[in-house]
Amino acid sequence: MQTNWPFQSVLIANRGEIAARMVRTVQRLGLQAVVVHHAVDADTPAVRLADTAIEITGATPVAAYLDGTQILEAARQAGSGAIHPGYGFLSENPSFARQCRQAGLVFVGPSAEAIELMGDKVRARAFVAQGGFPVAPSAIEDDDPDSFVERAAAVGFPLLIKPAAGGGGKGMRIVREAAALRTELDRARSEGQRYFGDGRLYVERFIENPRHIEVQVFGDEYGTVVHLFERECSVQRRFQKIVEESPSPALSPQVRDDICATAAGIARRAGYCNAGTVEFICGNGEFYFLEMNTRLQVEHPVTEEILGIDLVEHQLRVAAGEKLAFSQETLRPRGHAFEFRIYAEDPSRGYLPTTGPVLALREPRAAGIRIDSGIAAGQEITAAFDPMLAKLIVSAATRDEAIALARRALDDYALLGCKTNIGFLRRLLSHPAFLAGEIHTGFLDAHPEVAAQPPLSDETLHRLLAAAALATRPVRDAADAVPALHAGMGDWRN
Repeated sequence: MQTNWPFQSVLIANRGEIAARMVRTVQRLGLQAVVVHHAVDADTPAVRLADTAIEITGATPVAAYLDGTQILEAARQAGSGAIHPGYGFLSENPSFARQCRQAGLVFVGPSAEAIELMGDKVRARAFVAQGGFPVAPSAIEDDDPDSFVERAAAVGFPLLIKPAAGGGGKGMRIVREAAALRTELDRARSEGQRYFGDGRLYVERFIENPRHIEVQVFGDEYGTVVHLFERECSVQRRFQKIVEESPSPALSPQVRDDICATAAGIARRAGYCNAGTVEFICGNGEFYFLEMNTRLQVEHPVTEEILGIDLVEHQLRVAAGEKLAFSQETLRPRGHAFEFRIYAEDPSRGYLPTTGPVLALREPRAAGIRIDSGIAAGQEITAAFDPMLAKLIVSAATRDEAIALARRALDDYALLGCKTNIGFLRRLLSHPAFLAGEIHTGFLDAHPEVAAQPPLSDETLHRLLAAAALATRPVRDAADAVPALHAGMGDWRN
């Protein structure tokens, strides 16, 4: 494997848990890790771990991480030869990928051309359909904007509206009747423009309660493309994933082979290089192409655990010009793995994001447990970014054993000061349908009891109130104070 790297320093253009996770791999490979950060992230684990940290600024914290020009200047200042964008922010921005290469820097990801082709949801769907791969019935605004509403309605209800440049569930809307179509199209267009600077839309037939299956793919610049098997991501809220697992409990061996081969075929036809993920909706033994994410996924640790490889390491090696270190024949998944996203949110209040200080943090530690975290005790959780704080990854020989391990890990996971979804995840892991693998993208809507906060008994409530009162200085002082009458007696005793 590579020992003489064409770059000695990698700038990580991201934050939180993914930045900290990438720093560790970069340093393990003997390279220097440079992290850019906004001032609000100055005391986070990623910045503490970095060999070099460079502050960037912006009108908002998010704007700083989207400022490609400033990030390129930071790379020049640090002497970095490569930039890894992680996921989100600039990771699927073809202009930034092109700017990196024009500046003589290695962009750790696919080519700008591949991002433009597969990262644009409309172009990607057309490309996939032309290749003979399965795509759900749809209508695309670009084909004829004047007739878009009529063509959308002709697809049939319910419809799912999506921004052409979207991702992460932003701007997506379900329409169940024709009377609401125009209003929802206008709202989705506005959200697409706000989140992505691109208001173009497309619609597809909404399949009720499908499974969400994605396949990790990887290619190198020598034309080799392989799949790294599937992940199931069906437990979601607002089109955003909460739990991912591999292997999927729903796929037969034949469907697994077909969906993985389809994903690799799509990537191969696109001439794809580096890591990417092809996503599908699946039901009744059939599957349809959904989209391709031309970057590392949040849930990539699931694949790492079942295959025993470091995807970030191989991203760096492929970006450095190496051939893939594995072939389709040598990839053999083992056991079962889950990833549980730890969010700063209140599931009982519609998954409303929460804020507050991290007063205390205790993460579970045991064989088969991995924590990818971007927070530390003393840190302030704000509304400036996505509410994901960390990821709990567990792996074991079977699905049942992995669930049992996850329960123990969540019981040992303590984060005080900011409300999280840890209790919600505990309830999810006790739900009979989840235990049976009977999950789909509408699972949480169908089972609102999972999100509901269980009522406290009067005894527990009184104990909590007493503990809270005694933890307050004025109450403790009042309890410890000696009344004036008794204090006036001095040391006298009878």
